[in-house]
Amino acid sequence: MSRIISFSSDKEFAKKLESLVKKSGYMNRSMFIRDASIHFCDAMTRGDIFSMGDETETEGTMVIYYQHDVENKLLELRHSHSIEISSYSHNCLVSSHTCVDTMQIKGKAKFIRDLIQKLQNTNHIDKIEFIAAPERESGCC
Repeated sequence: MSRIISFSSDKEFAKKLESLVKKSGYMNRSMFIRDASIHFCDAMTRGDIFSMGDETETEGTMVIYYQHDVENKLLELRHSHSIEISSYSHNCLVSSHTCVDTMQIKGKAKFIRDLIQKLQNTNHIDKIEFIAAPERESGCC
């Protein structure tokens, strides 16, 4: 069941908010504010992977853009036991001449950070992103 939550703002903020909603592609303010609030709370309580405590268990999606010469390094990663990989996908991006792997991973923040730093220092890896999943107390899964 939905609940209405309202707040006041000055005209300048309201105008800026409408612009952000429009730019982001959201159909309405409510959905934008809901998602922004969830994201903000998650960032404030857990932070990104580099500010999480070493022993913090987290899961999310790792995205790795690279050139063909590093498949063996990624194979080593997939067979390491420091993180759990529940899903793995490889694609070739024809226009940008780049490979991209996505992995749904779970592990301690320290191991994920170590992995990111190791890959960042590997030749022919162009970009790495880790997007931590939001923490919820209940939900679909």
